[in-house]
Amino acid sequence: MKIRLALLDSDRDYLERIVTAFGTRYSEKFEIYAFTDPELCIETVRESKIDVLVADASFEINTILLPSNCSFAYFVASAEIESFRDQPAICKYRKADLIYKQILSIYAEKIQGITGLRMEDDQCRVIGFGSAAGGAGASTMAASCALHYAMNGKKVLYLNLERFGSSDLFFSADGQFDMSDVVFALKEQKANFSLKLESCVRQDARGVYFFEKPKVALDMMELSAEENLRLLRELRLSGSYDYIIVDSDFNIDKDHIDIYRGMHEIVITVDGSEIGNQKTISMLQALRIKEENVEVPLLKRMSYIYNRFSNKTGRPLGEVDIRNLGGIPRYEHATVQQILSQVAEKEIFDEILRGDF
Repeated sequence: MKIRLALLDSDRDYLERIVTAFGTRYSEKFEIYAFTDPELCIETVRESKIDVLVADASFEINTILLPSNCSFAYFVASAEIESFRDQPAICKYRKADLIYKQILSIYAEKIQGITGLRMEDDQCRVIGFGSAAGGAGASTMAASCALHYAMNGKKVLYLNLERFGSSDLFFSADGQFDMSDVVFALKEQKANFSLKLESCVRQDARGVYFFEKPKVALDMMELSAEENLRLLRELRLSGSYDYIIVDSDFNIDKDHIDIYRGMHEIVITVDGSEIGNQKTISMLQALRIKEENVEVPLLKRMSYIYNRFSNKTGRPLGEVDIRNLGGIPRYEHATVQQILSQVAEKEIFDEILRGDF
C-alpha cells in the first residue's frame, strides 16, 4: 500500500526536483501529486483520499477543509522552525531522505492503524553482543561486526540497548529523531510503530543503520523487557535488514533471557584478564544451571571473542561449553574510529555466521 502524498508549492522547479528525487528513491512508498494551484490541490485532497499534504508556507491552508485522516505540514525555509501556524513544519531545503523521514513521521503520528502493508519473510538474523565483565569492549565488537557486514554489502542495523550506551561513538548521520522518539513511540503502543521506526533510523556514510542516542539517558531505563521484545520484533519483521546487531548490558535474569531467546547468536566479549575470565566462567555456570531446570537453549547459540588480548598478561578462558571465535589484538594509541575501521576488516565476524542457528 502506497502513501498518497500531495505537494503544494508555487515554485515549479522545486516541485520538479523533489518529485524526481522521491520518485527515484521512494517509488514503492509514495504515490505523489504535485500542485501549484491551492484550490485544485484541496479539491484533489478531498476527492482522492490523499494521506499527506505538505504545502509551502506562502499558502495559508484551512485545515478544517482537509479530511480527518489526512496528515498536514508546512514547507518552511529553515530547519530551526519546528511548527508553523500551529502545524508541523518541514524544512524544504534539507536532503531528500530527511524530508522523506519527516513526512513519514507526520503520517505515522496521524493514522491509528495500518492494514495491507506487505511484510517480507523474516530472513533477518539477530546477533547480540555483551560481556559478563565491564570494560571488555563488547560495544566496540558489536559496532565493528555491524560495520564488517555493511562493508560486505549487507543491510545492517546497529541497535544499542545499553542503559548508558551511545551509538554516536561509532556512527554518525544527519537526522531529526533519536532513540528517545523510539522509546516514546513504544510507550504509546500505536499500530503504526513500524513507520515511526523508519522515520527515526539514520544511516552512517559507511552503510550501517542506527538510532541516535536518546536525548536523556534515563529514557533507556524506561524500556521494559516486553517493550524491548516488541522493538526487536518490529525491526525483524520490517524486512529492512539482513542483520540486526544488538549491543546490550549483559545479564541472565528472566527479562534478559526472554530477549536472548529471540536471537540467533550471542557473542560474549572477554579480555583474558583474571577477573574477566572468572566472571565469564561464573556466568556460564549459572546459565548452565538455568538450562537444566528451564528450557532456555542459549548455550548452543553462544560464542566468545577475545578483545585486546595480550600474550603477556592475558590468559585463555579454558574449557567452556561455547565456541571460541578467536581474538582481536590490542591497538595502542588509536582513536575509537581507527579501532573500529581496523577491527571491522577482520574475518573473525564471518565465524559467527557458521554457528548453528
